[in-house]
Formats: sequence, C-alpha cells, structure tokens
Amino acid sequence: MIMPPKTINIIDLKPENKDHIEQTAELLFEGFKTNWPEAWPDISSALTEVNEAINDENRINRIAINQQGLVMGWIGGISLYRGRVWEIHPLVVHIAHQGKGIGRLLIIDLEKQASIRGGLTLFAGSDDENYMTSLSGCDLYPEVLKHLSFIKNLKGHPYEFYLKLGFTIVGCLPDANGPGKPDIYLAKRIGKF
Repeated sequence: MIMPPKTINIIDLKPENKDHIEQTAELLFEGFKTNWPEAWPDISSALTEVNEAINDENRINRIAINQQGLVMGWIGGISLYRGRVWEIHPLVVHIAHQGKGIGRLLIIDLEKQASIRGGLTLFAGSDDENYMTSLSGCDLYPEVLKHLSFIKNLKGHPYEFYLKLGFTIVGCLPDANGPGKPDIYLAKRIGKF
C-alpha cells in the first residue's frame, strides 16, 4: 500500500482564501486537460467551477495542502437525496503527486464529512469518453449489466482506484457522453445500516 506524505493536511476550501481558490482552479484545469479537456477547457471555466462549489451550502469542499500551503488535491461532495447520498464532484490530485495516496486521503476525509452530515452512501460517476474501458466504443444495449460484469480497464481508467477503496460498480449510463461513451457509476456505504 502506498502511504501518503505525512505533511499533507486536509482542510476546508474557504471563500475567503483567494490563494487556495486560484491554486485549486489551476489544479482542476491541469488535472483534467489531458483525458477530459471538455470538462474545464480553460482556467476561467475551472475558476467558475471552484467558485460555484464553495458558494453552495449543500456542498463539501476539502483540499489537501502540503507544509508550504500548496494545494495538492481537491475533493467536492454534493448532497443528494436529502443528504443521504453524497456525490463526489470533483476529485483531482496534482499530476506530479498522483499515486502517492493523496486521493485516498481525500476520499476517506469526504466519507467522514458526509457521514457526520447523515450520509449513508458515497457515489461517483466516472466518465469513459476516451475508450479507456471495455464499455466504450460499443453498443451496451440491451445487455448493459452483462457488459458491466465483464468490464476491463484498457488504459488506466480511474474506476479501479474507486474499487480499491471499497466502492462497487452500481451501474452505467450508456452513451452519456455521446455514442459509445458511457458514464460508470460507483458507490460505497459510509453510514450505518
């Protein structure tokens, strides 16, 4: 198991901390521009996303910062189903620090934050717009569940990251991002049953 740096702290992303907001927007833009450039095509759109997130009282926004106060990652949570379900949106880790356990720390922290607020389930949608899994580039109908049961990761799609953290694939929305480009849904129980 990869251990994250001990110098990482996870804190709230606050509207009054303009430096952290700007760093987070840059992180979001850089983190998605290679595989999902349509998500936030420029810094301006990334900054808009960050500002909308921190000004929404139904959201959780947490950042991982290092000893120098630099933002290494951001995770957001959106309240759904009257707070019983929390959707991860977004999750991004600085490109140079991926694979070091920061994403895992952010997920664990969001689980705690959502659970405190009455959350029972943590949910993530993970698009496959770039033919990274066996679910893309094909017609999943009418046997979507059959295709899901045989999913293969072809090019490092992040769904396996979630599986390692105890998530389960709970569904798929075929053609969500265009023909043959599905959205893969993952969920994990975080509250008491």
